[in-house]
Amino acid sequence: MMGSFQSLPDDHQYRALSQKTGFSLEQIRILHNRFKQLSQNEEVLRREDLKTIQDLESNPIRSQIVEAFFDQRNFQKDGVGSVQEISFEEFLTVLSYFRAPAHQITEEQREEIRRAKLRFLFNMHDTDNDGTITLEEYRHVVEELLSRSGALGRETAKGIADAAMLEVASISVGPMAPDEFYEGITFEHFLKILKGVEIETRMNIRFLNMDTTVLCK
Repeated sequence: MMGSFQSLPDDHQYRALSQKTGFSLEQIRILHNRFKQLSQNEEVLRREDLKTIQDLESNPIRSQIVEAFFDQRNFQKDGVGSVQEISFEEFLTVLSYFRAPAHQITEEQREEIRRAKLRFLFNMHDTDNDGTITLEEYRHVVEELLSRSGALGRETAKGIADAAMLEVASISVGPMAPDEFYEGITFEHFLKILKGVEIETRMNIRFLNMDTTVLCK
């Protein structure tokens, strides 16, 4: 596990975390206070601590969101499996996937951030870590990204998601014999399918309701 902070992080630690996650020093201070509040002043956070967040209660993918914080794929390069508790640095690393990218970045950096966000999203639904997600899970991803994005209601999003699932099925599966087995959508395919979808801000708004404005009330 990454180093946890035994007390309030000093400026040097804040700066290192800011560089790594993209959060400002002020945001990190606020989030550290929130972390201590959620963990009841402990150095680590557990699943039951996150389940106390009211904004998550009505979220249809609450369990996947909570699990994402403990999925080692999200804070270690070759991480496998999940952990029982996380440090503040790990908490911040996972939260950074929901942060809207800065305006002053290169196209290459923007693409890298987008890929990382989509990988995070993919992992959230690839719960058995077999490298694929089902068509139904993909439909759920699209619906989650579209609903509450400010422009569409849930029913409209559901309709688009259903159509997207059918489209993916016809592109990726094509005609299949009755005894053929559909293996699911891979990450590379997932990238291609969502090529035209603007996820940077939608993911931030829709998915956690845990960005700094909400998380730190």
